[in-house]
Amino acid sequence: MSKYRIGLVVPSSNVTVETEMPALLGRHSDAEFSFHSSRMRMKAVSPEELRAMNAQRERCILEIGDAGVDAILYACLVALMAAGPGEHQRVEGLVAEQLATGGSDAAVRSSAGALVEGLRALGASNVVLVTPYMRPLAEKVVEYIEAEGFHVLDWRALEVSDNAEVGCIPGDRVMAAARSLDLTGADALVISACVQMPSLPLVQAAEDEFGMPVLSAATAGAYSLLRALGLSIDLPDAGSLLRTDAAVTL
Repeated sequence: MSKYRIGLVVPSSNVTVETEMPALLGRHSDAEFSFHSSRMRMKAVSPEELRAMNAQRERCILEIGDAGVDAILYACLVALMAAGPGEHQRVEGLVAEQLATGGSDAAVRSSAGALVEGLRALGASNVVLVTPYMRPLAEKVVEYIEAEGFHVLDWRALEVSDNAEVGCIPGDRVMAAARSLDLTGADALVISACVQMPSLPLVQAAEDEFGMPVLSAATAGAYSLLRALGLSIDLPDAGSLLRTDAAVTL
């Protein structure tokens, strides 16, 4: 069985992605993964703290590069989307250049880019989403997704600014927000547009309930990493995005 090292660049107050990503990729039948994190200081999800956090990127990439990882996920979706359209492509390119300077050819992905990639893989044009952010940041996320060519038909912002609290948002609150959305004409539901807001127990349950593809920043990140590594996409109980190499019927 092949073994891969995954580097995660995460906000210092983030705990969810380091739980959900191993849980997701641990379901792969043909590969094993280890996870190696570097942290950027951030406690409040605000434009000022997000900018200060992004400024720590180069140090984090240096640290993770020392671990000889096969792929890196820049795991803070809103930090890139708040900076404006196309930011995930710019940052992924800069990280790849920095790694290459150090002799690493690790694949580089971001949560922001992975969500876009996942929606395109599902063939979605019209989407609805749930975010934990304060409304001004949630609007930035909506604008970013629309700039990538999607139509955001409806969305909810749970308006939690403390990032530690985002990691404790109960699933029933997220599901209540999803049930309040107008799903008419939607091709896909993003149940959590944030790697810190817990989503893993919700994705398959929401897909079963709503009868449409459901993904999250976490499941999109897992999808993107698997594609980057050339591995099959067939992880059970995590929504149809992660069963794209298997027969899926909704």
